[in-house]
Amino acid sequence: MTIDAFDQYKRLLTRRHFFRNASLGLGTAALASMPGSPLHAATADTQLQGTPGLANLPHHQPKAKRAIYLFMSGAPSQMDMWDYKPKMADWFDKDLPETIRQGQRLTTMTSGQSRFPIAPSIYKFAQHGKAGTWASELVPHMAKKVDEISMIRSMWTEAINHDPAITYICTGDQLPGKPSLGSWLSYGLGNENENLPSFLVMTASWSGRQQAQALYNRLWGSGFLPSKFQGVSLRSAGDPVLYLSNPSGLDAGVRRRMLDSLSRLNQQTYEAIGDPETNARIAQYEMAFRMQTSIPELADLSDEPQHVLDLYGPDVMRPGTYANCCILARRMAERGVRFTQIFHRGWDQHGNLPGDLPKQCKDTDQPNAGLLTDLKQRGLLDDTLVVWGGEFGRTIYCQGKLTKKTYGRDHHPKCFTVWMAGAGIKQGVVHGETDEFSYNVTADPVHIRDLNATILNQLGIDHSRFTYPFQGLDQRLTGVTEAKVIRPILA
Repeated sequence: MTIDAFDQYKRLLTRRHFFRNASLGLGTAALASMPGSPLHAATADTQLQGTPGLANLPHHQPKAKRAIYLFMSGAPSQMDMWDYKPKMADWFDKDLPETIRQGQRLTTMTSGQSRFPIAPSIYKFAQHGKAGTWASELVPHMAKKVDEISMIRSMWTEAINHDPAITYICTGDQLPGKPSLGSWLSYGLGNENENLPSFLVMTASWSGRQQAQALYNRLWGSGFLPSKFQGVSLRSAGDPVLYLSNPSGLDAGVRRRMLDSLSRLNQQTYEAIGDPETNARIAQYEMAFRMQTSIPELADLSDEPQHVLDLYGPDVMRPGTYANCCILARRMAERGVRFTQIFHRGWDQHGNLPGDLPKQCKDTDQPNAGLLTDLKQRGLLDDTLVVWGGEFGRTIYCQGKLTKKTYGRDHHPKCFTVWMAGAGIKQGVVHGETDEFSYNVTADPVHIRDLNATILNQLGIDHSRFTYPFQGLDQRLTGVTEAKVIRPILA
């Protein structure tokens, strides 16, 4: 390097770049150069040049090419939808036994209650499918699909409040700052469609209790991974993505010339500093330019036949509804989007559950079933993994006033229900059991780490080998605590 070049480098070198590069040192460079090294795979330049994914992935033959995650934010009540507990009818307004509660942690919303009266579900349950799977009257459409899904009734987590619980299940850690599941998949497996992001997020409207927990974009953020792998959120009003349309007076040709000039400047910055985020920025600008055509085409449902629209229910043509998001998720699957996540809020029924839960189920039940049917009839369900669930469950005891007709339920992390379908998942399976109070797991517990390990497994990734070096650690989505693939639900 000449003196002039070195002076220019010093002027461009930021304090952050200096300390980061100095901390890497020759030892890290040597490690990165070793064939087969996790660090070598994680920092490979090929990932920044737009290649499909890491060279060492998949670890094994994948069952899924893509995934759709239907996230019910706020925590659906498992004993009112999927976890039938008929004996609770005899326990109405009796106190939850201490032998069942076992001193478990409570939220501040119910810890001050003088008693914990049992609130049996007021909804009728019936058996469905070949295996006689129990399902509530609240989910009549999905009840007809029980022979096509694996239902996990024994999910559990340590988090008892919404934000850490949602952060935990979406990123593998209760503390903010880690990459989301979709970002990990985008980073590892790349993108099948050069005109759409590999990770798209939709936040649907909802009909239940309108006071809902906030959703932060870090739930689909890339954390310490390059920013090009963060999720892109679609909006229901105006441009589906901010600044998708050109400003008045700026046509596509001018925009193209602007991006070309900007790309040359960014390339000079990359050559001088070597910051991978610069290349990520170039890629994001190019993707944004291509999305000006691809996103409007994606959101245009005019080519969908009526019999397909009918699968999703009457709200399918209303932008922003859950039904509309579900049909868009199918269109994304067709176009090779690696990971699609739909957030549906309003499931936090601390009071008036009978007034709000039916509205939430009406929003989602038919679209969920319609999505499975639509994917299946197009041959997409064979290689599309579909996951439905929330961040934790709800208590069998009532929060607030209990009557025969109304009740509320508090947060409960020790058991809840999730279902999965497609892409190598067994059909008609119920995995795990809970006690008669739907309070404790009694057989086959499944932690949220296990759920994430299973999702990765179906996409061809061994969670224990899928790492990224950050802060001196080989970071993993599933963390350092043991995680197991849920083998009994795999075909």
